[in-house]
Amino acid sequence: MTPLDTAHAAMLADPEDDGARLRYYRLLAQSELCVLLEAEAQGGQMTPQLFPLETGPVVLAFDSEERLVEFTGMAAPYAALPGRVIAGQLAGQGVGLGINLGDAASAWLMAAHAVDWLAGMLDRAPAEARGRPVVVLAPGEPEPELAEALAVAVAGAGGLAAGAVLAQAGWDDGSQGWLLVYLGAAPSAEEQLARALVEALAFSGFEDGAVDVLFLAPEEPFARQLLAVGQRLALPEPPRPAERPVRKAPGMDPEKPPKLR
Repeated sequence: MTPLDTAHAAMLADPEDDGARLRYYRLLAQSELCVLLEAEAQGGQMTPQLFPLETGPVVLAFDSEERLVEFTGMAAPYAALPGRVIAGQLAGQGVGLGINLGDAASAWLMAAHAVDWLAGMLDRAPAEARGRPVVVLAPGEPEPELAEALAVAVAGAGGLAAGAVLAQAGWDDGSQGWLLVYLGAAPSAEEQLARALVEALAFSGFEDGAVDVLFLAPEEPFARQLLAVGQRLALPEPPRPAERPVRKAPGMDPEKPPKLR
């Protein structure tokens, strides 16, 4: 069972559970998938192989090389791409996405309109900032769905900020809400961090604007005030630079021959 298998099974177990469905789509967007190509990519250009169905053309993607080989039964050119990139490239073209087709537990045919929906979810932009709040309070215990969304949002912040703090805040218009503050974030990373929060909230089912995000220098007086009342969120270690291994098309590696059906 791969993580995508598990998420897919949870989604099917309760069709009325919006949270399970959103978690599956979030994992699909984050997963690296092997997209079947017409031919080997040349100069960074690649053409996915289209399969005509009665409902329209589809592109095939698999969450492992082994599953792609089990489906094709032969050496086949492919490109390893994140699900978010695949959805973005297929959006608006009337093309569906076949995921793990074959004997996999998570085999599923994603219609073109679902691909467009996923691409739209991933393309959400942060709303305009409301400025700094006039009061900050201890956050209390966030709902489990919100806690999960915040954990997802900060999971990629390693190396982009020195710290993160969660608090409750009030603004001069009388509104109140959650506030996520990044400390010591580079200006070039602010949009990335804000988009990560918007995306995490979208896939948690929370409305846009459920959490405001603010960027502060750690030495600012307001930052010290937040640290006194807020909840610090642990940021992961920065990713270590590593040379990405060269990936061969399935069946091209003599130590991993294709599995014939």
